[in-house]
Amino acid sequence: MSASLQVDAAGRLRHFLDVEGLSRQQLIEIMDTAESFAGVGDRSVKKVPLLRGKTVVNLFFEASTRTRTTFELAAKRLSADVLNLNVSTSATTKGESLLDTLRNLEAMQADMFVVRHGESGAAHFVARHAAPHVGVINAGDGCHAHPTQAMLDMFTIRRVKGEFTPLTVAIVGDILHSRVARSQIHALNTLGVREVRVIAPQTLLPPHVEQLGVKVHHDLVAGVRDADVIITLRLQRERMDGRLLPSKHEYFQRYGLTEAHLTGARPDAIVMHPGPINRGVELDSGTADGPRSVILQQVTHGIAIRMAVISMVMAGHAVEATA
Repeated sequence: MSASLQVDAAGRLRHFLDVEGLSRQQLIEIMDTAESFAGVGDRSVKKVPLLRGKTVVNLFFEASTRTRTTFELAAKRLSADVLNLNVSTSATTKGESLLDTLRNLEAMQADMFVVRHGESGAAHFVARHAAPHVGVINAGDGCHAHPTQAMLDMFTIRRVKGEFTPLTVAIVGDILHSRVARSQIHALNTLGVREVRVIAPQTLLPPHVEQLGVKVHHDLVAGVRDADVIITLRLQRERMDGRLLPSKHEYFQRYGLTEAHLTGARPDAIVMHPGPINRGVELDSGTADGPRSVILQQVTHGIAIRMAVISMVMAGHAVEATA
């Protein structure tokens, strides 16, 4: 992907489509901006007037209650107007093309599209064809990328651990199909962590995954040994019903995270999950709700990160408009 599609000549965000291609400083700027918004939710009036009069359209072609809700809260806390478009019942299922839908929304003076789609590259397509004044944020596309999820994970790690460079991070689960894992790996390597590991059966690893800058483990206990951060991924139900895995029970026995598996991790290791959790599959309830878990912190931090990205993309377009 051309970096110029999401970043202007001065390094400002025009769109936010992928963490791949962004610099360490740009990722840090996103987290620093999120830090400035982190306390808004604790106020009696949970709003700042930054985007008053702007309109953000959540254009979701896939259902995702958590991601859509946090984007909606983020935009509203910035004082933007929000339109949630239920694409499953919209004109796109009646023969109207995606471009027609975009043009109609632009005619209503929409300022931003937050796009979630089952096809990889959909958000990039929207960004290439959107009007110059419209910013686009990728809320997850196919098996390709989920950049705001990766950034809220990075923000959570930074808030708990401080520095990235000493850390060993282990990612457990379906790496092959996970847009979250791809974005996490790019972000972790860009931020300079000491080591990124992936832990999965061979059937759930992409070919040549080592080229992404990770070390591969097939054994969970060995993979989390001395790890500072363990991120478990959601396992799609269809993976358990197909040829990639023998059974849900066997997956949990080999790759489901429990306190027993964590004995070799660092004493202060944290456990993360992008949600929603399949309890008894990716991890047990004792681990999900235990003292190592920062899963609910991830949800809270998702609002601040999405406020940051929305505001930065809007600011980039405001500078262009006055240039």
